Amino acid sequence: MTEHSHGGWGKAPVQTRSERFASTSHDAFPEVTGLEAEWKLSPVERVRALIDGELDGAPYAILYPESAGTTVEWIDRTSELIGTAGTPEERAAANAWSSFEKALHIHLDGDAETLTLTRTGLGDAPRAAHTVITAATGATGLVVLDNRGPAQLSENLEIVLDDDAHITVVSVQQWDDPALHLASQFARVGRGATLKHIVVSLGGSVVRVNPSAHLAGEGAEAELLGVYFADAGQHLEQRVYVHHEAPHTRSRVTYKGALNGDGARTVWVGDVLIGPGATGTDTYEQNRNLVLSDGTRADSIPNLEIETGDIEGAGHASATGRFDDEQLFYLQARGISEDEARRLVVLGFLSEIVQKIGEPVLEARLLAALEAELVASR
Repeated sequence: MTEHSHGGWGKAPVQTRSERFASTSHDAFPEVTGLEAEWKLSPVERVRALIDGELDGAPYAILYPESAGTTVEWIDRTSELIGTAGTPEERAAANAWSSFEKALHIHLDGDAETLTLTRTGLGDAPRAAHTVITAATGATGLVVLDNRGPAQLSENLEIVLDDDAHITVVSVQQWDDPALHLASQFARVGRGATLKHIVVSLGGSVVRVNPSAHLAGEGAEAELLGVYFADAGQHLEQRVYVHHEAPHTRSRVTYKGALNGDGARTVWVGDVLIGPGATGTDTYEQNRNLVLSDGTRADSIPNLEIETGDIEGAGHASATGRFDDEQLFYLQARGISEDEARRLVVLGFLSEIVQKIGEPVLEARLLAALEAELVASR
């Protein structure tokens, strides 16, 4: 709380992304009205139970194969691993943080095999969850968090990469249609380490995933990717934050989405902060949305803050539009029907992200799911 220049006490506006209030206590945040900058584009009343309600924080059923180089275990909320990647910056994440009993810890060491962890039986009651992924020095690997079935879930995910670790984390939201899901995903990337983080949101009534990456060590790199398809009445939201703290760090953010059907809504907000000590930073963020029908809305807001003049490069881009008529004409001129041409254009637009996962079986499944979305939307 600081005094305004015109007198009187009140909340001073946040001047930079890094100054945003953070706490693990739900009650430390004011009540959400839907007018706040971080909530004004969200359907607050549809997820009110996750923001303010009582959440079941007990451990839940998970499915995963034994994979060399990985360990999976439940740890107590008092573990020193909790809170090493980030702290909630909004009331729903703090509610989840206050409510979980044990956290799921996934550890990667050496050249770890691909680990796919599946959650399918979370049920319809409001629930909290907390997951921590740690990668030892020099570790490599791919972790897939595969979410399906019914859910009303508010959760936090922490990802911590020690020096020279190189891992990929994929979060797949393929929930049942009525599902509600709020997630804050924090990553801390050490010296010379590389994180590829991919968000895939297809199923669910309201799905809001907020990834943040703190490039804390010199030479750290992060590639944050996302793909989503919103159909009638569905709200899919992503708020991405990249904080360049150390020198000579690099980031790339690319999110792509499609919207079809009355009331289909997507929100993408991208914040990149280049701190005063992040000399030599190289960063670029972009969001592209393909509108397939009337009655949809895509909000796309890129933001860039630079606190040092000594950088390699920084930029951002955003675009929302309908089909490229020239592409359709080109395909139809070669004997391809209009429906097939549209299918090829949409899949070509979205598959760029899916094909960067690096796990062929999952890539094929997600491409089939995207194609099913297109068929259902005709």
